[in-house]
Amino acid sequence: MASAGSVVVHLRHFLRSALAGLRASPLPAALAVLTIATTLVLGGAFGLLVRSMQDVLARVGAEARITAYLAADVDAAAAQALAERARALEGVAAVETVSAARAAERFRAGSPERAALLDALGESPLTGSLEIALAPGRRDAAGVARLAQELSTLPGVDEVSDAGDWVEGYGRTIGVMRAVGSGLALVLAAAALVLVASTIRLGLYARRNEIEILTLVGAGRAFVATPFLLEGALEGLAGGLVALAVLFGLWRALLPSVAGGLEPLLGGASLRFLAPGEMALVVAVGAVLGALGAALSVAGGLRR
Repeated sequence: MASAGSVVVHLRHFLRSALAGLRASPLPAALAVLTIATTLVLGGAFGLLVRSMQDVLARVGAEARITAYLAADVDAAAAQALAERARALEGVAAVETVSAARAAERFRAGSPERAALLDALGESPLTGSLEIALAPGRRDAAGVARLAQELSTLPGVDEVSDAGDWVEGYGRTIGVMRAVGSGLALVLAAAALVLVASTIRLGLYARRNEIEILTLVGAGRAFVATPFLLEGALEGLAGGLVALAVLFGLWRALLPSVAGGLEPLLGGASLRFLAPGEMALVVAVGAVLGALGAALSVAGGLRR
């Protein structure tokens, strides 16, 4: 087993070799860093938007209500009996009974025009209703539609209103955006891998004599390959840090101007920057991309 001292010596050697490789080919390394950073910036921007939309969907789901409007001849006792039957349905978290008089009060409180309309009609046409809150596991479009169908079969329920279409459409939009962002990120990630591999290949060629000497004195493939893998990881790490800086700068600079335009899409929710764990993930993904690109180059270069 290697001693702690030899491990430190090896690590220093690997780091010095990796930094020497970066210094030997600064332009290709910079291009690799910028490509990885661009990949992560676009992926991070899409991630921020999709996450905000998912937050909206979760909030709407938590606040969503299915309203079952009762027939005009349903009295208070019958409405309470219907409420008990609704509570027994699977996926129902709570049921609130709203009388016709309370529905009229709500309508009046909405605006002076509404109050004037009711006064002009003389008698309120509004009927009582049941407002049903959904359990967490039934807040998707399918759960909303299924529960609405069950409620519509209850005797005395005249009409059922729900937000299932909105939830389904919004969820579909999130899926499309996630697919577009993933496809674009994959294309850019492939370009980043090619550039990192090209950078490392240049280093392999420039240090071929050193590699031959190491091989002759008994160095294994892992020992020879590690500095190049570390070099790629450092490029990816730098790309991740650059991406975070760019994302934060764009977030601070563009948020005031785009917040209003995104408000209808986000349902009034405020955009928030990446959490510490998400920022660490961006940097880690950059390092992995760099190491993978280096591994592709080393796997081919050391076989020759």
